[in-house]
Amino acid sequence: MARQRFWTIIIILLIAVIVTGGIVAWQKYRPAQTVEIHLPPPTEPSAAVSQEEAPQKIDINRAEAWLLEALPGIGESKAQAIIAYRQQNGGFGHITEITRVEGIGPAIYEDIKDLITVGD
Repeated sequence: MARQRFWTIIIILLIAVIVTGGIVAWQKYRPAQTVEIHLPPPTEPSAAVSQEEAPQKIDINRAEAWLLEALPGIGESKAQAIIAYRQQNGGFGHITEITRVEGIGPAIYEDIKDLITVGD
């Protein structure tokens, strides 16, 4: 009977220590105030994109095949055809000449015309 009381008291003391420790830890580490985040209101996108924000165009007279392949609708074979065309004809005089390359028609030209240039 004495043994049972001893263990009962030990268990009660352990529970008291754990609860007290939990309360102390909660008081110490809980945030004192709630955190509020305020975001600025969304701004209207400007109609005109500045020169610094405009994407850089790919010079079809100088670009390597891997860069040409980054253009929509241009794969490995069309990139090689572009390079072959500019080597045979001394380069492109205007971006519309790219439609003379085999496999590049008006649809692909429309997709890439704003992304290409023939140099400055």
